[in-house]
Amino acid sequence: MTQEEIRLQQTREGGSWKKWGPYLSERQWGTVREDYSKHGNAWDNITHDNARSKAYRWGEEGIGGFSDDLQRICFAWAFWNGKDPILKERLYGLSGREGNHGEDVKELYYYLDNTPTHSYMRMLYKYPWNVFPYVDLVETNARRSRSQKEYEILDTGIFDKNEYFDIFLSYAKVSEEDFLFECDVFNRGNKPAILHILPTIWFRNTWSSEPQEVMPNLNTNNKKVIKLTHPKYSDFYLHLQEDVQEVIFTNNDTNRDKLYGSKSAYPYVKDGINEYLINKKKTVNPSQEGTKASGRYAFKIDGGKSTKVKVRLSIDRLSNPFKDFDDLMRLRKSEADDFYAETVQKNVSNEEHRMIQRQALAGLLWSKQFYYYNIKDWLDGDPRKVPPPPE
Repeated sequence: MTQEEIRLQQTREGGSWKKWGPYLSERQWGTVREDYSKHGNAWDNITHDNARSKAYRWGEEGIGGFSDDLQRICFAWAFWNGKDPILKERLYGLSGREGNHGEDVKELYYYLDNTPTHSYMRMLYKYPWNVFPYVDLVETNARRSRSQKEYEILDTGIFDKNEYFDIFLSYAKVSEEDFLFECDVFNRGNKPAILHILPTIWFRNTWSSEPQEVMPNLNTNNKKVIKLTHPKYSDFYLHLQEDVQEVIFTNNDTNRDKLYGSKSAYPYVKDGINEYLINKKKTVNPSQEGTKASGRYAFKIDGGKSTKVKVRLSIDRLSNPFKDFDDLMRLRKSEADDFYAETVQKNVSNEEHRMIQRQALAGLLWSKQFYYYNIKDWLDGDPRKVPPPPE
């Protein structure tokens, strides 16, 4: 058997190779699970614009998201080109009311590879150098009727001069509780461009709605390792490379002051990292602890050049976490190649067909998501929350 088949066999026998994977949703804002409005206006209850400030009840979201199968510990990447008015933490899209053909994601991203145990995964996200066309996409689609074509991100011209980054995100499992994350960025233009890369780790907020839940904690005593302490799991460690500029902490809690005009439960809230980086506010915890944290890398990437950020999440605190990183990533990629060649595509001889099928399967595997929705609790309301309206 190939190594991936062995991992699958171990999973059938009680192993936990599938406990962690791409289970973080691509979008939680605007979904019915998070809708506590009077008449079921899910799009208006949590919009894309307030998603960065609102702690979700039923799930999380992110770009290239990775989590355990109960989505208690979440990892994803955030980016900033130095020009956008907000940090790029989630995919942008139009709501059902904004799109002339209904809801629609207005981004360019592609799932390239994945295995059944998620031992190796790879995707591509394309991020412009220049200001992301949030306003243009909304206003132009609003002017179009249902009989007209949708106005897509390529129609805005933001990618016309190759002024964008190709961001390849690759993941590999060293073991069932040791994970490699790599962000490989290529500047496709012919001029230098700025990019901030923020590998981000956080806990899904269960403590605000479930009184029995103990609040987890992220902290560091040096800027290279973040310790994760969660009452449901053993401790984990997020290892960052030496050249990380800073490690930033806040809490995955709602910014009530911004959204509702009331006092927030904690001084540092969900959008703290966004406000700190974009608006230069003192909104991150100087004590370097919380329930959401990012390492920040800032690069000026020359035209046609690339840069790379590596992160490792492990149940062990490793003294040299990146020594074998490249070799292990290549090994899992090779094992993925073996698995497809020897099993799924054994009788597919056409190289192009193999590529198409493998990428299609990658899309299916990347789309496995944790879906938490307790109807009774949703209808009745949570013990620590204002009851939902009777309607």
